[in-house]
Amino acid sequence: MESKALLIVDEQPLTLRQCLKYLQMGGKLQPFIGDILKQYVIERELETRQDLDINSATVEQAVVDFRLQQKLTDPKSFQEWLNRNGTTYELFHSQIVNGFKLEKLKNQIAEARLQEYFIERKLLLDRVVLSRIVVASKELAEELHTQINEGANFEQIAREYSTADERVANGMMGPVSRGTLPDVLRAAIDSANPGELVGPIAVESYWAIFRVEQFLPATLEDGQLKQALQNELFERWLAEKIQTMTVKLQVSE
Repeated sequence: MESKALLIVDEQPLTLRQCLKYLQMGGKLQPFIGDILKQYVIERELETRQDLDINSATVEQAVVDFRLQQKLTDPKSFQEWLNRNGTTYELFHSQIVNGFKLEKLKNQIAEARLQEYFIERKLLLDRVVLSRIVVASKELAEELHTQINEGANFEQIAREYSTADERVANGMMGPVSRGTLPDVLRAAIDSANPGELVGPIAVESYWAIFRVEQFLPATLEDGQLKQALQNELFERWLAEKIQTMTVKLQVSE
C-alpha cells in the first residue's frame, strides 16, 4: 500500500487518486493539470530545439553569482543548502541552464510579434501623471476652476475642497494608464499640455478638475515592460500549443 502512495501524511498513505480527488473537490485540478501541461511543452521545446545552446562560461558565472548572493561560497555551506532543498549540484546546475534556455526561448517566441503586440497594447501601456480636485457639484467645480485660472493655488484648493483621498497629497494621483480613463476624460487629456487644467468633467457621481502633470509614453526600450510583454506572448503561445493537444486523465486503481 505504501509503495502506491503519492504522499504519507501522519503515517497515513494517500494515493494519487485520492490526491487528485482532493484537488478536484477544491477546484484546483484543472489549474494543476494546466501547470503540468505547460511544463511538458516547455521541457519538450528545451530538449528538441537546436538553437538554445548556452555558453558554459555564462552558466558558471551565474552559479558563482548565486553562491555569492546567498553567502554560500563555502563548499560545506553550499552542500548543506543543496541537501535542505532536496537537490544535487547536477540538478541545480541543470536548472540554471534551463533557466537561461527558457529566457532564450521566450525571446525567440515573442520576437516576431513583439512590435505588433506592443502597438496593440499601447493605449493601456501609455500613462499620464494627473492631479485632481473632486467635488460633489458642477457649480462648485466651475467656481474652483475659475479661481485657479485667476491665480489661486491648485494644491491649496485640493487640500481644502477635494473629497478624494489624494487631497492629502495636494491632489496628486500619480501615474494612470490612459486606457483605464473614461473616453471623455482621455480625449480631453490627450489634447492638453502638461500644466494645463482639464474639466470640470462628470465622472461617475462627482465632478472633477484635472491638471496634467506629465505624459509617460510606453516604449520597448523599457526593459521591464519589454520583459512583461514577452512573458504575455509566451503564455499565449503555451496556451495555443496546449489547445492542440489531446489530453486524457487516466488514473489506475
